[in-house]
Amino acid sequence: MAQKSKRYAALVEKIQDKGPLGVPQAVELLKQLDGTKFDQTVEIHIRLGVDAQQADQIIRGSLVLPNGIGRTQRVVVFAKGDLAKAAEDAGADEVGQEDLAKKIQDGWTEFDVCIATPDMMGIVGPLGKVLGPRGLMPSPRAGTVTPDVEKVIAEYKAGKVEFRNDTGGNVHAVVGRMSFEAQQLSENIQAFIKHIQGLKPQTLKGTYVRGISICSTMSPGIQIAA
Repeated sequence: MAQKSKRYAALVEKIQDKGPLGVPQAVELLKQLDGTKFDQTVEIHIRLGVDAQQADQIIRGSLVLPNGIGRTQRVVVFAKGDLAKAAEDAGADEVGQEDLAKKIQDGWTEFDVCIATPDMMGIVGPLGKVLGPRGLMPSPRAGTVTPDVEKVIAEYKAGKVEFRNDTGGNVHAVVGRMSFEAQQLSENIQAFIKHIQGLKPQTLKGTYVRGISICSTMSPGIQIAA
């Protein structure tokens, strides 16, 4: 196990016996742990009682957070003709077809979101081995396979986040930056939790949300009352 720094150990001591907390209280405590020279990312981690092996219990989707995530996401789009022009006009960082596919196949993944129009999936499909493990593969369920490229690009530029449970049934997402006002972070976190709660599978038996925590890039997790 990796050795924890004295700074990290001190932060753990600060939060022990402090949870679970309501969202506003957890955010206030998290902001008290800030002591770095850079603007840390704030993340949420939710432990779910789903069976990740069951297709009907996969928790996957996306939503636009009320206050964005504090940075502009880099978006690439597979499109041609008028839709390619629309993607460029909407602010896509790169638009292409076979040329873009080759660039990605050769190892380029310096982007945060990959969008494709339906007629481009024949080109995008073979990229699954590269994009899939990085969570970048376009998907109809996530809204990244669409003819409405302008709308989707605008959403991601505004702070849309994607999520999918891992093999342990956990969901992870960025919900802002430490520089956000406490109310902004609270609104983002509450919106994300509400969205996840609304995705409870009908076939699930037992407890759905088993644990929620928030943390920054360099802080321990703070438990939130589920």
